[in-house]
Amino acid sequence: MQPLQKSMVAPASANSPGMGWAQCCSHILSVRSTAIVGIVTFLWLFATTGLYPLLLPDEGRYVGVAWNMLSAGQYSVPRLDGMPFFHKPPLFYWLTALSLHVLGINEWAARLSSVLSATLAATLMFWFLKNHVSQRVASVAVVILATQPLFFGAAHYANLDMTVAGLIVATVLVAAVAAFKYESQEPYRVVLALAYALAAAGFLAKGLIGIVIPGGIIFFWLLLRRRFGTMWHMVSVLGVAVFLLLSLPWMLYMQQRYPGFFDYYIVYQHFRRFAETGFNNAQPIWFYMPVLLGLTLPWSIHLWRLANKAWWRNSEHAAVRSLMLTWLLVVVVFFSLPSSKLVGYVLPALVPLAYFIAELLVAKMQGAQSVRAFKTFWWSAAISVAICMAAVAVMVARPQPSSKGLAAKLQPYLKPTDNIVMLGRYYYDLDFYLHSGKTAFVMLNWDDPGIKQADNWSRELYDAGLFEPKTAAQLLITPAELIKKMCGARAEDLWLVGQAGSTDDYAFLRGMAPQVQDGKLRAWHVPAGPSLSFCGETPKSAPK
Repeated sequence: MQPLQKSMVAPASANSPGMGWAQCCSHILSVRSTAIVGIVTFLWLFATTGLYPLLLPDEGRYVGVAWNMLSAGQYSVPRLDGMPFFHKPPLFYWLTALSLHVLGINEWAARLSSVLSATLAATLMFWFLKNHVSQRVASVAVVILATQPLFFGAAHYANLDMTVAGLIVATVLVAAVAAFKYESQEPYRVVLALAYALAAAGFLAKGLIGIVIPGGIIFFWLLLRRRFGTMWHMVSVLGVAVFLLLSLPWMLYMQQRYPGFFDYYIVYQHFRRFAETGFNNAQPIWFYMPVLLGLTLPWSIHLWRLANKAWWRNSEHAAVRSLMLTWLLVVVVFFSLPSSKLVGYVLPALVPLAYFIAELLVAKMQGAQSVRAFKTFWWSAAISVAICMAAVAVMVARPQPSSKGLAAKLQPYLKPTDNIVMLGRYYYDLDFYLHSGKTAFVMLNWDDPGIKQADNWSRELYDAGLFEPKTAAQLLITPAELIKKMCGARAEDLWLVGQAGSTDDYAFLRGMAPQVQDGKLRAWHVPAGPSLSFCGETPKSAPK
């Protein structure tokens, strides 16, 4: 096998003292260069992550769950507004709760998991390509990956996509190293067990795709190369034991505590959402082609060079090239099959994309057109950096709708005993910015059968309430129940949070002036005490 010839020949002269020192120095320099790449990548990605508020709904939702864990001091059950939230597994919440604890309640800490995962992917790609292709290809590839607008943007987004993408990348690369070690007759079992451990982390990050994607990539890669013996040895009893030890305890505990957990978490959230239609974000089967080509500009312009037949026929690094091709196809095809598609699903494909562009550019750099190739590379890098910085500038100058401003104005008035009531909508990020750690009442017509067919915030809260009906009965209130609260004696103040147009939907607000407002958001104060003057009126139904 061509990529391994050098490592298979090396032991013949390994007894030479000079060779031993050379190998030791080479290893130290290799570790040092990889560490430098990791540090620079982290600083590049992290520097601007805290400059704008959390984006809704995803960042508010997932960071809100992590904040709920931290504020309540309860880390086993992910909770959305105090109710079990089993749409996704817990690893992202655990990591984010830890970063919020260490760095404080701010956007930098909220997005740290995504930054670290992106750094892991870029650093391991550099390390792998440096060892199995060349230092130059590795260096060019990491610049391409880190400056791709899609990769940069995903590292700035606090949801689960970059976390699982980083772990998928790590699993594939470590498993490929284990396969190479087996084929060159080197010890491989510990490395393979590490790959299984990373797959378990991927499973805890976003479920079955943490296993299916890397497993499919390695399987089809070895099948393409007809390495059936290697394929057999990739099935490891030790690895399976490590995987089960890391991934099963949380699931078993949740199933024991909430008997409907397995059906909801595995059957519904994994299989039904993959196979069925009717969920949000329905897109055509070709959706990811323009996504990959458009959101990796200007680097994707160089992909036309893949039509070079001589490059594909070159046997040097053929194993790595086939790995990357299989990797790209498995990710794109797998996520193109379901009707529901999100841009972040395809993030693991950015690594093989960066590799292909890097190897093609490096080939030009070493040929007759080297000066032109170097200029092309640096101009592409400069344009990519400019696009990334422009995107950050836009987010800072024109931040998306958020509860941050309202929370800042409401906080001076809010007492620890006060209660928040959200009118007709759940504001995911409000408690994060209030730093209160309290659940909110959410007012909606919860008897509306349309909620069960929805795929939005109301369905999320409704489903969460099914696991703890008593908690749901206290927090998910109807307009009539809110009227009852306000028309009885109240020991605590209420703060009604809604939109500027809420006065058109709820009659009881028309005689009240908002205490604070920010943009379209309003907060009305209902102090503790006797019944309000409007009692006896009938409010309009909450909007659907």
